[in-house]
Amino acid sequence: MGKSGSGKTSMRSIIFANYIARDTRRLGATIDVEHSHVRFLGNLVLNLWDCGGQEAFMENYFASQRDNIFRNVEVLIYVFDVESREMEKDMHYYQSCLEAILQNSPEARIFCLVHKMDLVSEDQRDDIFREREEDLKRLSKPLECTCFRTSIWDETLYKAWSSIVYKLIPNVKALESSLKQFAAIVDADEVLLFERATFLVVSHCQRRPHRDAHRFEKVSNIVKQFKLSCSKLAAQFQSMEVRNSVFAAFIDGFTSNTYVMVEMSDPKIPSEATLINIRNARKHFEKLEKVSSSAPSQYQ
Repeated sequence: MGKSGSGKTSMRSIIFANYIARDTRRLGATIDVEHSHVRFLGNLVLNLWDCGGQEAFMENYFASQRDNIFRNVEVLIYVFDVESREMEKDMHYYQSCLEAILQNSPEARIFCLVHKMDLVSEDQRDDIFREREEDLKRLSKPLECTCFRTSIWDETLYKAWSSIVYKLIPNVKALESSLKQFAAIVDADEVLLFERATFLVVSHCQRRPHRDAHRFEKVSNIVKQFKLSCSKLAAQFQSMEVRNSVFAAFIDGFTSNTYVMVEMSDPKIPSEATLINIRNARKHFEKLEKVSSSAPSQYQ
């Protein structure tokens, strides 16, 4: 939810419908509620309700549609345009959402995205976001909200959505435990697991320190665009290897629903050994996925 023009449909289209940022300019305003059902990691179904933010619709959500919109909600993602000139009205609607959530879905997780941060000069972004985050956390009580700064033009969008879907994955702890074992066996610096369709990071294991805290999302963004470029040329993206004098990174199809990235800094380990280890690990991770998907999960 969020006011009209805040960027809700654009971000949904980039993450789940493979749009690139510049193509979202042709998207029109959402009329009332647009429903979409997205398969994630095979058997996890996300029921996304993209709620149009025009004033008439917003008033309607809190009146005649209140029970329908706010019952059985697992996650509320509220999007704020950082440059909005009607911040007071935005906050009023956000509070109305929280009241409706408290009445109908008190266990729902709340996420606030302070969006279009690319429009703010770089030296002011930290201060503006911190100020908005403090206001939103205070307004959200007694509910807890998690805030992210986002833009469709950089990796922050992937960071926010990876964090949101991570909270919904049923067997994420077992996945992480197996990923740690795998990283130790192959002596990797780190291993990342990406969901196949969206390229959101669903799990990772880091064994050696790295100075770029945003690398996961940057890699997600770059590789997803590369994969889309391949498909436009009617080429099938299967795997890639990037190597220089300092490290080697392997991105390969892993299970039927994931890609894996393995990063190594030991020059003595040949590429073939790492690729064989990736292939051998597939069976174990496929089994993990089957256990997870034996009880289908739906989230709204």
